[in-house]
Amino acid sequence: MNKELVKRVFEANMELPRRGLVIYTWGNVSGVDRERGIVAIKPSGVPYETMKAEDMALVSLETGEQIGGSYRPSSDLATHLALYRAFPSVGGVVHTHSRWATIFSQSGRDLPAFGTTHADHFHGAVPCTRALRPDETGGEPGHYEAETGAVIIETFRERSIDPSEVQAALVRSHGPFTWGASPEKAVENAVVLEELAFMAWHNLALDPGLPPIDQSLLDRHYCRKHGSTAYYGQSRA
Repeated sequence: MNKELVKRVFEANMELPRRGLVIYTWGNVSGVDRERGIVAIKPSGVPYETMKAEDMALVSLETGEQIGGSYRPSSDLATHLALYRAFPSVGGVVHTHSRWATIFSQSGRDLPAFGTTHADHFHGAVPCTRALRPDETGGEPGHYEAETGAVIIETFRERSIDPSEVQAALVRSHGPFTWGASPEKAVENAVVLEELAFMAWHNLALDPGLPPIDQSLLDRHYCRKHGSTAYYGQSRA
């Protein structure tokens, strides 16, 4: 068992209820060890109150076959695997049904970038996918979840969105998925996404026609925190 990966994924999962992003079993976090081709993910339906690190399920990144753990992996496993396979820079994936982000998902609306708080984290609007077709939601167990991952990937490719610059998606009629370089970063992005959705909903309540942030200001705020020209924070040299 990859003990370090298991521990980190467990702690990342436990951060979701601490941050108020999940109730009951409404969420999951995974992490990947790409060198070994192993994914660790929350077990399906196990309550956070009783869950332990050793309950994490281990699966093959290549095949999805379970290779460790005594509990079945999250039913959302196939979505996580699709994102890992399509986006090589991703090291962790989060799915929740957090209230405000899910409101945008259920409404089929992108989450607009209205201000610099958004721009500090996501380089543009967080996209909402199209609705899945009946042939995509039916089929054998795992088919629907794989199609959920596929529609996220499709959305990013069709809109030419860089998944390293917008590390989140809203799945139509479902809820948010976020990712990052690590499980911890993916959780951070889920927390930020929920706060941005809360603010955006209230912005739209005040002014339904509110335009997004000016592109030059969005670029400035995003680039001062990310990429080769970033200058926010302290030097790590």
